[in-house]
Parts: sequence; C-alpha cells; structure tokens
Amino acid sequence: MFPALVYLRFMLLTLTWAAERGLSLGPLFLRYYQILFFAGFLSGFYLMRRYFKKEGVSQEILDNLLIYTVIATIIGARLGHVFFYDWAYYRQHVVEIFMPWKGGLASHGAAIVIPTVLYYFARVHLRPLGKSYLWLMDRVVITVALAGALIRVGNFTNSEIYGDPANSAVETVYLRPVLDYTEQYFSALVSDVTFVPTGNSLETDSLSLPEYELQITPADGVEIGSLQSMVEVHLIPLFNLQKKDNRHLFIPEDAYVQPMEGGKYRLLAYGIPRLPSQLFEALGYLLIFLMLFFFGERGHLRTEGRIFGLFLLLVFGFRIAIEFVKANQKTFEEGMALNMGQWLSIPLVLLGIGLILHSLRTKNS
Repeated sequence: MFPALVYLRFMLLTLTWAAERGLSLGPLFLRYYQILFFAGFLSGFYLMRRYFKKEGVSQEILDNLLIYTVIATIIGARLGHVFFYDWAYYRQHVVEIFMPWKGGLASHGAAIVIPTVLYYFARVHLRPLGKSYLWLMDRVVITVALAGALIRVGNFTNSEIYGDPANSAVETVYLRPVLDYTEQYFSALVSDVTFVPTGNSLETDSLSLPEYELQITPADGVEIGSLQSMVEVHLIPLFNLQKKDNRHLFIPEDAYVQPMEGGKYRLLAYGIPRLPSQLFEALGYLLIFLMLFFFGERGHLRTEGRIFGLFLLLVFGFRIAIEFVKANQKTFEEGMALNMGQWLSIPLVLLGIGLILHSLRTKNS
C-alpha cells in the first residue's frame, strides 16, 4: 500500500517531492537520512585517515577518534534538540530524551559537545605525540563541513527543515507528509494516492499554488460517499487550517471527489510551494568544505586554529543568513526577530573570528 512515489519532474518550474523517506529491506526500513548520516562519518573517517597518515598518527588513535566523534555527535545533537527546542515537552517525558528516534536532533548541540569531548580526546591521545587540541579541530571541522552537506540532503529526503512558502525558479512542493497522514489514518478507506501535476495554478494574494490531481484508489468495498466524507470532515479542515510553517496542501471548500476509469477517483487540490532551503544549505556547506580543504592543502593547517576559526565563521555565519528563508521549527520561534538557530550561531561566529585573529597574531609573532 502506498508504494514509493518518486516525482522529480518539473511542471511550471515546480519540483514535486513525494518520494518515500527510505528503503524497505525485509522487516527493516532504512531512511535515506540515516544512509547519508553514515556516509558523512565514513567520508570523514577516510579524510582524517589521510591527515593522520601524513602526520604519522596511528590507525588505532583514528579508530578511537571515530568512536568519540560518533558518540559525541549523537548525544550532543539530541541534547541540543531537547534543551534548545523542546524542553517544555521533554521535562514531562524524560525517558524519551534517551530515544533519539523519537523527536529530533539539533546541530548546535553537536557543535558544543563535539569540541568538548575532543578536548579530552586530544589531552589523552594526542598530547603525548606533541599534537594539540587545535591541531585536531583544524582537521576534524573539514570533515564536519562535508558531513553537514550530506545531512542536509538527508533532511530534504525526510521533507523536514524546509524553507518558507514562496514562488521561485526552484520552488518545491513537499507532499510526502500528506501521503504519510493519509496512509496512517485512512488506510481502511484508501489503498493508494498519486499526485499528478495538471499544469494549472491557483493565484492568491501572495502565492501561485500549483494544481494537482489526486488520483485515489479506494480500498475494497469503499464507495464515493465515504471518500467525499473523508475529504470534507478530515482532510479539508486539517490541511487548510494548518499554520504556514507546516502547510503543504490546500483543498478548496467546494472540492468533491469524481469517479475515473479503472475504479479510481480524482480530487483537485493545490500544493504549497516552498524554498528547498535544505538543498541551499547542502550546497553552502559543500562549498565551505571545498574552501577549507583547499586552504588546508595550501598550508594553512600549519597555523593552528585558523581552519577551525574559518569553519565556525563560515558555517554559522551562513546558518544565520539561511535561517531568514526557512520555516520555523518550533511554534515559540514565531514573532522572534532572530530564531533559536540564529541566536545559538552568534557566539560560535564570534569564537571563529577570535580564533582567526589569534592565528594571525601567532603567525606574525
């Protein structure tokens, strides 16, 4: 039921994203996000192996570094989400803090915990070799920038952390959440839903909404009256009354289900176009990775703290900018001049500037 829908077609410059969030492997469901998250660590491991081999650091120390980094990333990102974004909920559900598959992760938490854990790692494993904490961080952050790009692509496949509603040359309609809702609550009435762009649009005061034909395959024995009732009683109130940060579909109040050939039914609805901010971020982090890698190859790794400082300045400076076109992650962010992600990025940007200035003074002294 509800097979994978991979619509990567352009219709009036609109990208329709309704793909499954992952792959079914027997009893397991592996999300693309998880695959890309793992790929980030794997690519980082091989890049760090290159640096360690070049500097004469053993493979055993690298293996320990991977373990420290994986644990610090998961714990830090989870605690960041819990305390920065959703403490009002988790203070009432403490046990769920230890269930990262329920809820979310926040990169700012990882940005705090990873450097803290790696400070201890550097003292124990690298100081005896004459390598400092900044020596380690200069190299680690290059891999983190690449991992960040992969993770944001994973966020796109998850239909999360998307941009504000807007018409643009790259506007994207995220229909996976609509399919998930229909599958979860109406599988007794509907066995399949397919979104087909019609090429038409609905003009509103602020947006041009691309039109879709919802082709509905009913479950056995379900008549048109039951489908119409589902639309009027459940779908229209839900989708039309959602706040703008969560809306993906608009169904007109007078919409009605019509029969098609082959026992299917059709319903006209309109998608909410959004900026694919995850892909903007992924591209930004990829460019930052290439920049840091190039600087490292050009000898800037010899000045401790410079690459680390550039990473903090570029990544979190970019994060402050990109947040202006992203939908709010939490309700409490509505009306804030700067959202939580931007406030948390400011001290990291300032730290990055401080590290860069320190590296320049060190080189000139």
